[in-house]
Amino acid sequence: MTEASNGKTVRPGEVALSFDPARIAADAQLRFIGRLRSPWSQGNCPKNLREAREAGGAFQAEIDLPFRPGLLGLERGQPVILLYWTGRARRDMIVLNPPHRDGPTGVFALRAPARPNPIAMGVVRLLEIDRTAGLLTFDALDAFDGTPLLDIKPWLPSVDVPPPYG
Repeated sequence: MTEASNGKTVRPGEVALSFDPARIAADAQLRFIGRLRSPWSQGNCPKNLREAREAGGAFQAEIDLPFRPGLLGLERGQPVILLYWTGRARRDMIVLNPPHRDGPTGVFALRAPARPNPIAMGVVRLLEIDRTAGLLTFDALDAFDGTPLLDIKPWLPSVDVPPPYG
């Protein structure tokens, strides 16, 4: 481990930006629509949804009151895409050297939370809906309890499965 110019540690082969995108960005106006509820915190969070499903637990989203009408049309059992803000992650990393890879890899080829814009994505199954209370229950989440939720989108096989390559 070495130290980057900002005093944070990096693994061999990793590259940090010379600036923190969070400190200079003024071009996006985001509004969180709610928060995720999970049993996870710093130190015990699964690295991906597969691990979260294997571990099990209670997984929900609490949708803020003004956004609850947007739940109309969602159905129990439906797969949905969640976009959430991993704001505690580093934003200055552009190349990471994760233990599960053979060497340094650009953040755009990884799902690591450390990236210029710490937006995570998960495709989960919607198990229960309480539109009045704004509570959605899912089969898994790989985010800390209280993680801000940016958006929910339906997962559509006719749109979200790319055609064969070549």
